[in-house]
Amino acid sequence: MNEENLDQGEPLLLVDDDEIFCHVLQPALSRRGFDVTVVHSVDQALLTLENFLPEYAVLDLSMPERSGLELVPTLVQKNSDIKIVILTGYASIATAVEAIKLGATHYLTKPADADQIVAAFDEHEGNTATPVSNTPISVNRLEWEHIQKVLSECNGNISEAARQLNMHRRTLQRKLRKRPVKT
Repeated sequence: MNEENLDQGEPLLLVDDDEIFCHVLQPALSRRGFDVTVVHSVDQALLTLENFLPEYAVLDLSMPERSGLELVPTLVQKNSDIKIVILTGYASIATAVEAIKLGATHYLTKPADADQIVAAFDEHEGNTATPVSNTPISVNRLEWEHIQKVLSECNGNISEAARQLNMHRRTLQRKLRKRPVKT
């Protein structure tokens, strides 16, 4: 990232339903030279984007009504050079891959601080030094990954995903509320 551009206050859109997290992250990013606009839902973000063109975006993946992933194509369409970091408390291989395919720059698991987010904006290539685990994935984790993949293919529509997974919608909602197991 160019230091002189940061002095001008690069426009950044922060979309996260956790107001306390935003209250902490907004000033931290502002101190690093960003002009931060905060919204707490995908719908608010879409309204904001009618009159705002960010150079950077930090999006929460999992919000109550709609996924932050839904914003990625709109942001990329408005600005093909935008740098987008997806944040999530529920890391999933399927959603990380989908975020990158849609145009996100990087994907971080919460808790992530302002320094990690700013560093993620500059990620242009993968890291070949990332450790590879030889431990097989657990059945529970595999189930979580599969659910995330199907949900992504259904554009976040829980009813349709439940039909494709051949399970009751409420069962799927209960599974989605649980945090995934690590391995």
